[in-house]
Amino acid sequence: MFLNWFLSEIVLPPLTVVAAGHAATYALHQAVYSRGTIGRLVLISPTWRGPLPTMMGGERPWFARIRAAIDHPAMGPLLYRLNVNRLVISKMARGHVYSDPSWLTGDRLLAKVAAARAKGARYGSVRFVTGALDRVGNRTTFLDLAKRANVPILVIYEGDTPPKSRAEMEALADLPNVKVERLPIGKLAIHEELPDIVASTMMPVLNA
Repeated sequence: MFLNWFLSEIVLPPLTVVAAGHAATYALHQAVYSRGTIGRLVLISPTWRGPLPTMMGGERPWFARIRAAIDHPAMGPLLYRLNVNRLVISKMARGHVYSDPSWLTGDRLLAKVAAARAKGARYGSVRFVTGALDRVGNRTTFLDLAKRANVPILVIYEGDTPPKSRAEMEALADLPNVKVERLPIGKLAIHEELPDIVASTMMPVLNA
């Protein structure tokens, strides 16, 4: 895995690792299975499963068919572009990503669309959405990873986080090695929308 290579070969461990969203579970897995590479963790809006499994309450057989359709060399790019445009991205962002509806506009929106439409982006995007990139399969395993990481963990999440995602984050609060900071505003991407607030919240940990 790239993360293990980077933390083992490129930088000197142990380090404080800051991970947002889906990356949080990968960081926890690294802390558990490559001991000594991570000394502390800051998890921002940590999640362990993709949007579709979260909405549907678990894996569904037709998720694989969605991936196959998007992977198709002929119709895949067309299907993907139909679902990744300014309107769809803006609607999704307003729903559960950013608290300020006007934040993702102008150049920011253009940059998001460009990233989503980059060459080959559809392969990773559809796998994230359908849960194929999920590092664990259930909340119990997610919490077990956090417990077994055996390093201090700061969890930062937002008051307006969608309920299903918030429940997963709040479940971490009962673990002895986890400190939770709930911010009064924001949604899933507060590290993008309000970076100064996030930075000021985690700086005491980084400076400790």
